[in-house]
Amino acid sequence: MEDKISLQAIQKYSQQYTRKVLDRFFVDKQFISGKELLSLSEVEQINLFIIQNLFRTWKTEMQKIRSPYFDYEAEAVQEAQQQLANVLSRHIKISKNYLEPLVVQATQHTLQDVLNPYDFFSRLITGNQNKLELDRFKEDLKYLKLNKAPLLRLSQILQERKMDVVSGNEAFAILDKILEELNFSPEDIEPVLEQLSVLEPVTIDFFFEQKKPKIATSTPVQSKSTPNAHSKENKTLADEFQKIQSLKEKLTINQKFMFTKALFQGDFEKFTDTIQHIDSQQDYDAAMQFLNKQLQDWDQESEEFHEFMELIEKRFL
Repeated sequence: MEDKISLQAIQKYSQQYTRKVLDRFFVDKQFISGKELLSLSEVEQINLFIIQNLFRTWKTEMQKIRSPYFDYEAEAVQEAQQQLANVLSRHIKISKNYLEPLVVQATQHTLQDVLNPYDFFSRLITGNQNKLELDRFKEDLKYLKLNKAPLLRLSQILQERKMDVVSGNEAFAILDKILEELNFSPEDIEPVLEQLSVLEPVTIDFFFEQKKPKIATSTPVQSKSTPNAHSKENKTLADEFQKIQSLKEKLTINQKFMFTKALFQGDFEKFTDTIQHIDSQQDYDAAMQFLNKQLQDWDQESEEFHEFMELIEKRFL
């Protein structure tokens, strides 16, 4: 099994699962209430994402209610709107057709969270035009159950620094350090798959794109982008300026997420240890000797592999 996630598989399964969930609940009912939504699926995260989507929809609808004749920003009006929200939360009433897209989306988000938390983090942090608003972020975290620890710590740090609004890139830089501090490893997906399989059986293989196995070779692999990699005779002054002094300092958060997912099976601690070992080597040969233990397990035709190897070359050559 390769570790490239299929978004089409996630979408397909989410639709299949949703039909099973709705058919089970609406067999003898016309509508679902808020209380019933909390136990609609065996997967708690799905139920929470449905509730989150409902209240996002409500806030969007309330923003549309504006008039040049009334002050909707007045404190009394804001309080009244909050009271209305509280009352509406106790009077949720949704038919099957209107609930279906909410369940599909909630199932997709849940699967993305457990299968690919790094991309999930990315969308959550940069999804609002590459801007993170602390109040909205804290509200989102109320509905997140899985892989929550790094994001919760990010929220705490932003609050301590009184950073109410921050760019997505700056938030990523902070999250990068948090992931290293926590030695973050994604939560086990198997319990979620077991809960999903109560209605629609599935295994983890279903969500990954399958590729033909490669013929094993005993020859050490080098990046195909750099023939004569060991020779420094042809290096120009421009090449010297491109040399990387430290992989750890050079890697972007997106690269760390990408390499961890594609080359290290989502094990961020293993990825971090590998980068530290490579940085501590004296030369390219020593780095490659260290890496050769892992090369045979990697997809050496993937873009991630060649990008990783190019960075190592720039680090030493």
